[in-house]
Amino acid sequence: MSLAQWLVKLGEPLLPYGRHVPFAVQCRVIELAAARLFAAPLAEGAFDLLQERWLRLEVSDLGLAWCLSCQGTQLRVAQREAVDVCIRGTWRDFLLLASRQEDPDTLFFRRRLVIEGDTDLGLGVKNLLDGLDPDQLPPRLWRLVRELGAAVH
Repeated sequence: MSLAQWLVKLGEPLLPYGRHVPFAVQCRVIELAAARLFAAPLAEGAFDLLQERWLRLEVSDLGLAWCLSCQGTQLRVAQREAVDVCIRGTWRDFLLLASRQEDPDTLFFRRRLVIEGDTDLGLGVKNLLDGLDPDQLPPRLWRLVRELGAAVH
């Protein structure tokens, strides 16, 4: 059993407990991670489509959701906002998307990821995420994400 398979097997039963982590902690972790992982695309204006707009990401099987917006060159996270678009899916489908084990269009066309609200904004976000260069991520992190995606594929 690979490390990634072991992490999935061990971690899967623990994931639902993530909803019990205080939202302030979730928010801080996401904002810090986004600032570090997406520093270059944020500085280049890649996330400008979220200026003054809100995206809600819902991990339906875990009962987790975050509202995201861009202010200047920073991603902001909120618990509840009037959102323009919502993207919903399971943790496995988001992992497959992030690890590029599944084509984003396939996940959307098969309704495994669902866009509700401003579909143009949702598609813009999907294209933005699909266009991010994984080589800008720390190599160990990208390798782990790919291996985790392969373990659930």
